Amino acid sequence: MKKSILCIGLLIGLLGPVVLSQTMEEYESFGEVIQSKEAIAPSDLIDKLNDADSVQVTLKAQVDEVCQMKGCWMQVSDDQHSLFVKFKDYGFFVPKDIAGKEVIMEGIAFQQITSVEDLRHYAKDAGQTQAEIDKIVDPKEEISFVANGVLVKK
Repeated sequence: MKKSILCIGLLIGLLGPVVLSQTMEEYESFGEVIQSKEAIAPSDLIDKLNDADSVQVTLKAQVDEVCQMKGCWMQVSDDQHSLFVKFKDYGFFVPKDIAGKEVIMEGIAFQQITSVEDLRHYAKDAGQTQAEIDKIVDPKEEISFVANGVLVKK
């Protein structure tokens, strides 16, 4: 019996890193190293923000848009909600060509009102035309996220 338990323990100890390695090989890492642990969708985040000003969370979403100047922000979503993502202390960027890819990110989510000036700046970074930028005349209440680490599915 003790040999069986020892063998199972050894097997788990040996295979655990292999499973983690296989998971990590599916993703490219940016910023702080994070694990692809249980992550929630943006729509599940809404309930958590109802009870707090901000929450530390791991999210899984699809990238809709990326800053085309540097990769310094991205817009992500699930089927129901989207959120704007910046990177902690402007300390890292993501590739500009990841729209449509899945990401897992760890950080802090919060509600904020984004000014017209910032919205126009982000629109310019996204490559929108001046006519589209000029149409932005109202601030926007939105969920924002500051990621300390991002995994991009390869």
